[in-house]
Amino acid sequence: MELLQPPKIDELSPCPYLPGRDKQFRYFFAKELAADELAYLLAHGWRKFGPYYFRPNCPACQQCVPLRVLVDEFKPSKSQRKNLRQNEAIEVKFGPLAFSERAYQIYQNHSETRFTRQGSDLDGFLFNFYSPSCPSLQSEFYLDGQLIAIGYLDQGIDCLSSVYFVYDTAYTQMGLGTFSILQEIAYTRQLGLPYYYLGYYVQECRSMAYKNNFRPRQHYDWESQIWRLVED
Repeated sequence: MELLQPPKIDELSPCPYLPGRDKQFRYFFAKELAADELAYLLAHGWRKFGPYYFRPNCPACQQCVPLRVLVDEFKPSKSQRKNLRQNEAIEVKFGPLAFSERAYQIYQNHSETRFTRQGSDLDGFLFNFYSPSCPSLQSEFYLDGQLIAIGYLDQGIDCLSSVYFVYDTAYTQMGLGTFSILQEIAYTRQLGLPYYYLGYYVQECRSMAYKNNFRPRQHYDWESQIWRLVED
């Protein structure tokens, strides 16, 4: 791993997940991480976009909980099996990062429609998703030969980690978010890796409730630095 600068702590700013609270990150920039180095950081609560690595450093709050699915024991629920059947016509491909204008178009559409905000400019998009600082790949979802969704993942020595997923909102009714996670878990299993990381989970944030639906899963305990099985 090549550190591009020493780790820092950013300034407090409004939390996007919990109204009335502030957020703060510890962060650093790095490149050329090996798969084992990435796995170590993920196992200790770090996340990343491109060469930017971060984890919460919020005063008096530890609500952002790292979450990972135990791949070998995972079984789709009844509703998830229904989702798979409904999307049988979708062709799924996994491969190296490969920029396309269509991918950027989907990202902009997803940002504007789902989050009512302008997506980053092209340079920001390339920086976040096509500036690999560790082993990375993308998942692609095609319907009738047309790219309708794309996911960005990192690969550690024992895991795949979901970085970001976007879809064309003309296909909102298809449940592509759930479908992508199911496909990526299946691919993680195909690679013989035990963990699929699904980012941070905030219990009081309704937009993250879907992460509760993938079981069995573990949550990272910030104080003990131990992964604990979630008992439903």
